[in-house]
Amino acid sequence: MKVFLCISFGYLLGSVSPSALLSKLKKKDLRENGTGNLGATNVMLNFGKLYGLLVMLFDVMKAFFTVKLAAFLFPLSTLIPLVAGTAVVVGHIFPFYMKFKGGKGLASLGGLVLAYDPTAFLILLIIGLSLMLILNYAVFIPVSSSIIFPIFVWLKTNTVADLVASIILGAVIVFAHLENLSDAIHGSAVKIREYIKNDLISNSK
Repeated sequence: MKVFLCISFGYLLGSVSPSALLSKLKKKDLRENGTGNLGATNVMLNFGKLYGLLVMLFDVMKAFFTVKLAAFLFPLSTLIPLVAGTAVVVGHIFPFYMKFKGGKGLASLGGLVLAYDPTAFLILLIIGLSLMLILNYAVFIPVSSSIIFPIFVWLKTNTVADLVASIILGAVIVFAHLENLSDAIHGSAVKIREYIKNDLISNSK
């Protein structure tokens, strides 16, 4: 029962979307503007950096809190916190009350990894940012994290169940970013170096 409650709590908390609330308050449907999803990046593009940062922090913390709560309730298990955190990511990407169309899950993935293993979070962040700048597309942060995180899980637990759970988590994230990955491969996605350059020029005026 406790396991079921952790997973249910994770999914329901994950489906709480400050992006959707902002969208209603500002009367601008984020699913029809910008990147077309209810995530921090699209909030930033449509409503500004401050709102984007606040949404990102909320999305990070809901996964972080859930993983820590599950770890507190099940101190001898590494699997249940991982599964509960994955439920948050699933809820964020597929909220039941918004026709299963939410955000991309990157911030919530970050919160999950940070709570599960801070060292892994730091390494994945460095690798992701490096690949983003080298390859010039932001999508390589979630893709690289989804591929590498299961390796950290296996090294930490050496448990097949944990490994499978982390692979499923990675598959969900990659699935959510398939369109972005396709755009990057075909060169039609926003180029991050040019975006940063234009942003710096705009702020200097």
